[in-house]
Amino acid sequence: MSPLQNVKWMLVEHLHLSKDSLHIYVALTLFLGSAMLLRWPIKGWRPWLLVLAAALAGEAWDLRDSIVYGTRLYLLANLKDVLNTILWPTVLMLLARHTRVLKRG
Repeated sequence: MSPLQNVKWMLVEHLHLSKDSLHIYVALTLFLGSAMLLRWPIKGWRPWLLVLAAALAGEAWDLRDSIVYGTRLYLLANLKDVLNTILWPTVLMLLARHTRVLKRG
């Protein structure tokens, strides 16, 4: 198992999270953290693209590990992981763009 897989399983085990919820936490941390640290507006594309790039990189690594370690490829599961990862950043970006919910009052 690769170091990335070991870290993911350690987090799942010790934090008592599912792998799906881990994707959501990482996505929201990247999205909101990059917006805060880099002063990117959450209605802009940059925080969302960062999350998408991280999700695609993570799934590419998972596919690589499947090939290297001879485990079965689950492409639909990989697609589900990417969609699960970008869902809430997408919702937050769209809310910031098209509603007053995330506007300063």
